[in-house]
Amino acid sequence: MRLDKFLKVSRLIKRRTIANEACDAGRVLVNEKVAKASQNVKMGDIIEIQFGTRNVRVEVMDVQETTKKEEAKELYRYL
Repeated sequence: MRLDKFLKVSRLIKRRTIANEACDAGRVLVNEKVAKASQNVKMGDIIEIQFGTRNVRVEVMDVQETTKKEEAKELYRYL
C-alpha cells in the first residue's frame, strides 16, 4: 500500500493530501530514510513523522485498504 494512503487509513494523518505534503517536505521517514508518498509500506516497517517539534515513531502491524475508526489503532504500534 502507498505510504500516503496508509497514513490516512491508519488515521496517523487525517487527510491524504496532508500526508502527501508531509512526504514532499521530507518530514516522513520509513526505516530511517526520507520517503516519498508513493513508497510502498509493508508489515514491520518503521515510520517516523515529524509534527513540528514532536516526532511520532510507529511500527506497521497490519496493512488494510479500509478500516473503521475504532480499529485504525490496530494497524500500528507506538515505539
